[in-house]
Amino acid sequence: MSETKAPSNFIRQIIDRDLAEGKNGGQVVTRFPPEPNGYLHIGHAKSICLNFGIAESYQGACNLRFDDTNPEKEEDEYIQSIKQDVEWLGFEWAGEVRFASDYFDRLYELAVELIKKGLAYVDLSTPEQIREMRGWAQQPGTPSEYREQSPEQALAQFEKMKNGEFPDGGAVLRAKIDLASPNMNLRDPVLYRVRRATHHQTGDKWVIYPMYDFTHPLSDAIEGVTHSLCTLEFEDHRPFYDWVVENTSVAATPRQYEFARLNLNYTVTSKRKLKQLVDEGHVDGWDDPRMPTISGLRRRGYTPASIRTFCESVGVSRADSVVDMGMLEAAIRDDLNQHAPRAMCVMNPVKVVIENWEEGKEEMLTAPVHPQNEAMGTRQVPMTREVFIDREDFREEANKKFKRLVLGDRVRLRYGYVIRATDVVRDDQGEIAEIRCTYDPNTLGKNPENDDGQGKLRGVIHWVSASKGLPCEVRLYDRLFTVPNPNKVEEEGQTFLSSINPESLRVLKGCRVEPGLRGALAETRYQFEREGYFCVDQESTDERLVFNQTVGLRESWPKDN
Repeated sequence: MSETKAPSNFIRQIIDRDLAEGKNGGQVVTRFPPEPNGYLHIGHAKSICLNFGIAESYQGACNLRFDDTNPEKEEDEYIQSIKQDVEWLGFEWAGEVRFASDYFDRLYELAVELIKKGLAYVDLSTPEQIREMRGWAQQPGTPSEYREQSPEQALAQFEKMKNGEFPDGGAVLRAKIDLASPNMNLRDPVLYRVRRATHHQTGDKWVIYPMYDFTHPLSDAIEGVTHSLCTLEFEDHRPFYDWVVENTSVAATPRQYEFARLNLNYTVTSKRKLKQLVDEGHVDGWDDPRMPTISGLRRRGYTPASIRTFCESVGVSRADSVVDMGMLEAAIRDDLNQHAPRAMCVMNPVKVVIENWEEGKEEMLTAPVHPQNEAMGTRQVPMTREVFIDREDFREEANKKFKRLVLGDRVRLRYGYVIRATDVVRDDQGEIAEIRCTYDPNTLGKNPENDDGQGKLRGVIHWVSASKGLPCEVRLYDRLFTVPNPNKVEEEGQTFLSSINPESLRVLKGCRVEPGLRGALAETRYQFEREGYFCVDQESTDERLVFNQTVGLRESWPKDN
């Protein structure tokens, strides 16, 4: 076992017991089996961290296998994005990327094996008839007229399915298990169906495709997976999982274990709903920073370490729960507070003219890259006669609680001099266009609070040189939904779309950032001092810098009761 320490949970306890008993030859093999029909989301991140993390802890292996049994919904775009997400999170899969379609020939052979054993038959009933014959929870199913066909008949019909002699939906291969079982998954489930669709891996070789519940356990067994970890919705599928493995001639005997999925408030993680958000234009693609997808979180500025920390803090159990979005935000806030370089950005600029500053004079001020980490060094910030401050940092009149610039009073420009506001200049609409100030040249790095009886400074504000600062666009993000559980509104006769937050994105143009950020690369993260944490967007260029808000400096949303 690896010396890596990890929080214990019921799955690790099972593995420890298996190893102690000498099961699986002392090996631990897990797998991450996404279906390539969409981008991965934060719930998948928990599964990735669990499966790959366990493999690392026990010096085992974790396979990346795409369960690609539904060609009509699967695309290579999703495959590539999933591979990128796993690598970005910091994990490596064992060997080559695997596909369930790699095993289609073997799966067909195993289906034939079940037929020969009298454990599967071809049903020509319509899908509607099959659904009706399966019964419901309190009503046992009724046998199809094809259920007692001989293995020879079933083999002949299955061959016809394979050769495309039935239309789509015209025939299915069903397991023969127990139509009276209280578990609906054992009431002669479908193993294969006819579907004429070009597959992204196998092309047009097949016109029949295996069902997920048949493919999954056999793929695990073929790959020698020892511990197949699934979310709780697959718990009722486990008896069929075991039945398939036990009744076919696969060498390995994997065991399935279920854990609670990750439910995060103020969002949805249904792939169908996420795809609807994208397809209908409610968001700007799968990697929109408001999306709970891994690529969306990455674009917003989340780090792999923060997501791994979050998943670890959520833990692994069998109890369903809803995790507060604040936990995820706290994880990235803690990470960026330690590692993000600092910068100043003025988002709602108003010009300040320092009247006693010499025209054309430029002075380079020294500021720390990170105030708590001297090893990150210093940065140079140019000071000029005209600077921008945030409009909200100035008032003509204010009480003592206002700790920013007030007409007739003083503040310090961060890392710079103390200025005093002396007058304002208004535009034709009566809005303040300029603030006239003076500065005290003896206050750089010095505290003038008691000099000349002028009293204490009101505070310290951020700023950017008007001539040297860079124009930029800042995108402020809020939660995508206005209610903690967007799925619940559907119980009230509405769709989850009715609770989309119309203020989930605000775009601020004309912002100014200090010139040291020129050429900043996409995904570079900063703390904009006094504002929050921001990330350079992938659309950013040298001519048009774009920053995405990652998270505020402190939690601002109330916790749900």
